Amino acid sequence: MSPFFLEAAIAADNYVAFTFFVGTMAMMAASVFFFFELSNTEKAWRTSVLVSGLITFIAAVHYYYMRGYNLENNVSPTFFRYVDWLLTVPLMCVEFYLITKKAGATTGLLWKLIFASVVMLVTGYFGETIDMAHSWQWGLASGIAYFYIVYLVWFGDVAKLAGATSPAVAKAVKTLAWFVLVGWAIYPIGYIQGTPGGLFGAKLDFGLDMDIIYNIGDAVNKIGFGLVIYALSRSESK
Repeated sequence: MSPFFLEAAIAADNYVAFTFFVGTMAMMAASVFFFFELSNTEKAWRTSVLVSGLITFIAAVHYYYMRGYNLENNVSPTFFRYVDWLLTVPLMCVEFYLITKKAGATTGLLWKLIFASVVMLVTGYFGETIDMAHSWQWGLASGIAYFYIVYLVWFGDVAKLAGATSPAVAKAVKTLAWFVLVGWAIYPIGYIQGTPGGLFGAKLDFGLDMDIIYNIGDAVNKIGFGLVIYALSRSESK
């Protein structure tokens, strides 16, 4: 039976499957909210709110599938998780471009953000699945791409453009930047725990299953990103 249609019950002590289930429901609820609010959103901000809905909707579909895969095979759905991230993380980067576009954000900045996010994810995937013997080297490459995104949103073009816009946009960009710096830092924790190379060759154990760490990170970051964009659209409307 396909894991997408799996209807297996979740055991009371299966916290991994439970977080997949909660993640599915939370992402779907957020998607419904964002999509229904599109008609009440000013035209200038509809694309941003739409992208927020797409991010959580894509994640909801993948989480439903990953829950079934995990229950059926009792292993981490790493491949499908990275497929989800390759679709949703670049879209999260697109949000920075959309909300600073009025201040002069260019497609060049957009592609910088997208390229860095793809490099971060592809190198992370290689280290976590294909070449685990050199996981810390792949993790280092992924980390460099991540910190480049951090630089762009905190000190680089995104930060400079945000300062040239309205106070509401500047505040939203700063909040999203905190999500990138703190919220996205959850993923390296999962990577370090889930790979033999750990952190520069040192294996660390944080006492939590890797999937639980990733699931918490996804819910906080993807829904949080969308809520910040939604709040910005309302603030600017006023």
